[in-house]
Amino acid sequence: MKIAIYHNLPSGGARRSVYELTRRLAQNHSITIFSYQSANHTFGDLRPLGIEHRLFEFKPSQLFHSPFGRLNQLQRWKDLLRLQSIEQNISNIIEAENFDLVWVHPCQIQNTPSILKYLRKVPTVYFAQEPIRILYETMPERPYDRKELLHRRLVNKVDPFRKLFFSRLRQNDRENIQHPTRVLVNSQHMQSAFMEIYHIRSYVNYPGVDLILFQPDNNEKEDFVFSVGSLTPLKGFDFLIRAIGKIPVNHRPPLRIASNFENPQERDFLMKLAKEHQITLFLETGITDQRLVELYNRAKITVYSPYREPLGVVPIESMACGTPVVGIKEGGLLETILDGKTGCLIERDEQAFANAIQDLLNDPQKREQYGKASREEAQTKWSWESSTKMLENHFQAVLMS
Repeated sequence: MKIAIYHNLPSGGARRSVYELTRRLAQNHSITIFSYQSANHTFGDLRPLGIEHRLFEFKPSQLFHSPFGRLNQLQRWKDLLRLQSIEQNISNIIEAENFDLVWVHPCQIQNTPSILKYLRKVPTVYFAQEPIRILYETMPERPYDRKELLHRRLVNKVDPFRKLFFSRLRQNDRENIQHPTRVLVNSQHMQSAFMEIYHIRSYVNYPGVDLILFQPDNNEKEDFVFSVGSLTPLKGFDFLIRAIGKIPVNHRPPLRIASNFENPQERDFLMKLAKEHQITLFLETGITDQRLVELYNRAKITVYSPYREPLGVVPIESMACGTPVVGIKEGGLLETILDGKTGCLIERDEQAFANAIQDLLNDPQKREQYGKASREEAQTKWSWESSTKMLENHFQAVLMS
């Protein structure tokens, strides 16, 4: 197949997925990537593989600092309009070059990109990651928000630029998602969410994990528990800290968190919370894959408690390294962690979560048993090869239809 790929992604799980799937697709198909100079191409860099890249000029508008921060929503609104114009041009180029199919990914500014509504002469497969959660979910509250919450709410109600931007963002997102020939999602949890929010049918295409990179190193475990994710409220690290704080102090493990992005206010909040609960907290940002694998292997347990996570590659990566996971019993984690086999699924109750951590820390035999089963499960279900094969089947189904 002659496949065009469109994306405007930052670093992170979605970008890693594009890298892993594309490098495997390129073995059997002709690939051309359409993206922007401002997108992240260093993380999961496909250029050394000789895959053609066509990068278009787009730079997000400059944002203002206080006291002019309210103008930022106007700047973002302008970016939406600029992207629409550029993507209409990209769609014309793609349609003129006889591609068999366009594989589209989310945009870090629009979420569901406008190119989907402009591509009318060639089949499109959109690999959605998640809805714009700030539009459709209640965000966890934070003390640093609460100080200005009442004033902010009052101003938000009369702020014309905020209303202009979010109205356009929602309208674009809901309109663009209706146009792909087929929508793929990464979990059954997201499949249900897309039906509820957008009223569209979607198909599950599970991601994978690099089983060569993420594998047990058989070195001795160290006395800490580990978690991964951006330092933002939705990752639920505050819950982890409070839960670990309920473990008796003489058995309380240090917590290490590795992040690809951090909100400075969230970082300060978590450090203060850890101090209040007498927890040793280590935060590492922007680490290499090798360091990530090292931490998975050194940790006795991976702990993970995000809010309504679409899927969550963290449990899969940990399992591939043979490290069991204590995870929250919600969202996509229900599809990755096998309760009582590769780890534990626990309700969002701090004491129950603390008990599960302590029980597993106190039982080396069970940790070893779970760890072995975790690696086997990752090899059986979560390889990128099986994910790529599933994706190719979706492509063939779209072309046949």
